[in-house]
Amino acid sequence: MDYRIIDYKDASVQMASFEVKEGCGEYHLLARVSPEGSFQQQLDLLHNALGKAIEDECKGAVPVFIRYFLSDVANQTELLYKSLEGHFNGAVSVIGQPPLDGSKVAVWVYLVTDAENVRLEDSLWSADYLGHTHLWLGSASEEEGDSEIQTARLLDSYDEALKAQGCDIAGNCIRTWLFVQDVDVNYTGVVVGRRNKFAQIGLTENTHYIASTGIAGSNEFRDSSVTMDAYAVKDISPEQITYLKGSTHLNPTHEYGVTFERGTAVDYEDRRHIFISGTASIDNKGEILHPGDVCRQTGRMWENVEVLLAEAGAGFDDVAQMIVYLRDIADYQAVRKMYEARFPNHPKVFLWAPVCRPGWLVEMECIAVKGK
Repeated sequence: MDYRIIDYKDASVQMASFEVKEGCGEYHLLARVSPEGSFQQQLDLLHNALGKAIEDECKGAVPVFIRYFLSDVANQTELLYKSLEGHFNGAVSVIGQPPLDGSKVAVWVYLVTDAENVRLEDSLWSADYLGHTHLWLGSASEEEGDSEIQTARLLDSYDEALKAQGCDIAGNCIRTWLFVQDVDVNYTGVVVGRRNKFAQIGLTENTHYIASTGIAGSNEFRDSSVTMDAYAVKDISPEQITYLKGSTHLNPTHEYGVTFERGTAVDYEDRRHIFISGTASIDNKGEILHPGDVCRQTGRMWENVEVLLAEAGAGFDDVAQMIVYLRDIADYQAVRKMYEARFPNHPKVFLWAPVCRPGWLVEMECIAVKGK
């Protein structure tokens, strides 16, 4: 993985690139802006910087998935979508998770070369690369019912949308993100809704689950408790997929009542994609390690992620992006300094987003690409 940080006036783009002589190039960009100015001013600076970086550094690449992290999602979403009109056709996720650097907006962009986005329905888009059709879902939501009902409906709708494309959740979904408004109150409903749906479609402790992050986050709709992003691959075979356990350091999630994989690796002809789920300071008995100490929790979290990456034959040098979630904004500077010391060039973003269990002060997820 090659890393670059491109600084512009009042904006910065962190980039990881995986390039091959023949075949698909991949780029992950995380962009941020200085915290001064209105939302529209910051958004314009962000888009200008992204446009320059993509034009100069990612020639021939097309964004297939974009996620915006907003400080005030209720007031900013409409302005954001207006700014995107005519500029981007693809899956967009808009999540209320304030950037901890004090800015109003940050963004993660995933690009690939020689692809074209096709809108399938609502929030579901497809793009062909690496010999497969890849399906990206951004910001799906429901507004009726509690978090359990909304989660069940989201998964039902997603499964039906995949079936219309010759896929389904059980066989084709690689990764989900479940963003939960007021996570301390609503997460239990999400857990139950997901567990029940998975049982209906044959996803159990004896088969497999799906890599996932369940974290605090909101959308523009007041009555929406859950927002879902997801990623699936059409015509993927079970032999291409490996579910990561990290059993020396982490326990199976079903042992404490939740239903997701710690990580998932997907093999293609010339590379392996590795999706690490939201990971915190946990041991192989499911217990929180280092309660109240965010720095020691960060160290254990890194250790857990490293074990999962190693199980997939990769390491932190193969990681293309990192998203870091903090429960307490007062912990930002300490955790940021730790990351800057160990991962100075990796694309990363720090967000205010309480983790699903109150005792976990920090959580991270990441995506890696390992060449063969």
